[in-house]
Amino acid sequence: MTQSRTLTIDIWSDVMCPWCAIGYGQLQKALGELEGEIDAEVRWHAFELNPDMPENGEEQSAHLQRKYRRSAEEGAAVRAQMQSIARNAGVSLDYQGVDEAPPAMMWNTFAAHCLLTWTREEHGPAKQTKLKLALFEAHFNQRRKFSSRDVLLDVAQSVGLDREGALAGLSDPELAARVRAEEQQAFGLNITGVPAMVVEGKFMIPGAQAPETYVNALRRVAEKTAA
Repeated sequence: MTQSRTLTIDIWSDVMCPWCAIGYGQLQKALGELEGEIDAEVRWHAFELNPDMPENGEEQSAHLQRKYRRSAEEGAAVRAQMQSIARNAGVSLDYQGVDEAPPAMMWNTFAAHCLLTWTREEHGPAKQTKLKLALFEAHFNQRRKFSSRDVLLDVAQSVGLDREGALAGLSDPELAARVRAEEQQAFGLNITGVPAMVVEGKFMIPGAQAPETYVNALRRVAEKTAA
């Protein structure tokens, strides 16, 4: 019986990025198809889509219209297409709160990246992925205010992380410098959009791909890196 290979997958991503949530959903479908053949250790790395976003954020539709010069109608068409792809990936981008939906917003995500990096360093990749998924949910499904440190600490606590430890991580200037270095590393790898997955440190898979694309790519990497 062939032993399953474990591949390291480093994902540059932003928690505001719907395609990053979709790409991870597609990757999980691919890994489901590869069960018993290929496993993955996923590590998340910082990429800010809007590093200059102010603390009070910006309404999502207005932001996307301004950034990509789309009309309201064009933006609505893109969102509808994206939501269809998300559903096929098993990912929900819809508000799921019990109260009336607050405005969909874009926030500055640097502190969220610091929290994710602290989690990976202190608790490992599996716990970091759990936090990443909780942050996706907090943004897309709960529409929480990511510029609030208390919101980030609440999300951290919800996945079993120590609140005081997480606060110390968010307050650590050396950790912040390491996050900035991760962002610079992305530019060094010519990553200009996310998600971007780097398998085994050298094989790039850009963008949110279909599950079969991930299946084929991971099989090729496993073959090329076989001992």
